[in-house]
Amino acid sequence: MAAMRRFYQDILHFPLLRELSPGWIEYQLGGNTLALARPSRTAADAPTPHGSASLQLAFKVTPPDVDRCADELVRQGVALVSPPTDQAFGHRTLFFRDPDGNLLEIYADIPPASPQ
Repeated sequence: MAAMRRFYQDILHFPLLRELSPGWIEYQLGGNTLALARPSRTAADAPTPHGSASLQLAFKVTPPDVDRCADELVRQGVALVSPPTDQAFGHRTLFFRDPDGNLLEIYADIPPASPQ
């Protein structure tokens, strides 16, 4: 939980909403709450295999912010799964993982690629 707290507060700068216990932290994201719980706190599922995407969170930003976020993440020592990339379906995407291995995406709407 300490690594997750540092990641979401110090690297992503999410505002802490409340900490219900040492195993449960909540962050306020606009009108949404992101709750982080110690594994097995709410379910006794087996851990997700390394490299899998059991959870993906996507955060929408402006197109120039995708690259700014990538630069800041790398500066903070976060490994990128995929650097900023223009997708044919009309998104500019950036993928990385949090300390628990959850897949995170920063994306922006861009014009879709024209058919050749």
